[in-house]
Amino acid sequence: MSERVLRIEGLTASVGGTDILHGIDLEVRPGEVHAVMGPNGSGKSTLSHVLMGRPGYEVTSGSVTLDGVDLLSLPTWERARAGLFLALQHPTEVPGVSLESVVTEAARAAGRVTDGIYEMLAAEAGRIGFDERFLSRPVNVDLSGGEKKRNEALMMGALGPKYAVLDEIDSGLDVDALAAVARRIQEATDEDDLGVLAITHFSRLLEVLEPDRVHVLSQGRIHTSGGPELAARLEAEGYRGVLGAAGTPVDLPHLGSHEAGFGEDPFADPLG
Repeated sequence: MSERVLRIEGLTASVGGTDILHGIDLEVRPGEVHAVMGPNGSGKSTLSHVLMGRPGYEVTSGSVTLDGVDLLSLPTWERARAGLFLALQHPTEVPGVSLESVVTEAARAAGRVTDGIYEMLAAEAGRIGFDERFLSRPVNVDLSGGEKKRNEALMMGALGPKYAVLDEIDSGLDVDALAAVARRIQEATDEDDLGVLAITHFSRLLEVLEPDRVHVLSQGRIHTSGGPELAARLEAEGYRGVLGAAGTPVDLPHLGSHEAGFGEDPFADPLG
């Protein structure tokens, strides 16, 4: 039997001919939560897109395996069927297609029983305090940013992946919604051995979702890693302080420690 682990080794990738990732090494095991934090433009969202196989992102070297399966050789839909889930930073609107229909078809493609899908979705909605009426509405259409993120969490809970990559699942959520979503993800790690790679700017997510490891990504590389205390250091010292202590200069806009890494950045690189 293959070892159960999402393993990323020496991953380098480019977008439009520009090198973004410069050798990422990470291992996420069942039931573990790994948080990836870093300045805007450091490559965090690029990492999530590469893992899920978004077109336009070219892997130039390295490997990614999920429980022994070579993910990089698979199209996106087969990566999902292998057990990988991506919660998007900017969820896509799908006019004319309900959330119930999406989950039903995903379950059918995975060879799962589709009877009782609505009841299961309603139960998931209740766990995160989400209105059941959204289940029959077109996916993400006319929803607020926070409602879209709860949609992502609901689909994750319903589909039961082996590993979830969460690209800023916390952005757009109010305090109560953030607590509910983070608690549901934590429950999935405890109840279903879900492995989580959580990309975030905010340590408040990690007050409920308990990280086993925190990694700081800058300029396409992981420069330092540690336990949950590293997130607290980032909140107190900013990226300049933490990366400087690790011997890594970081070129950030002239902002205070809070803005330089934890707030919105007017110079943000859309590649994340």
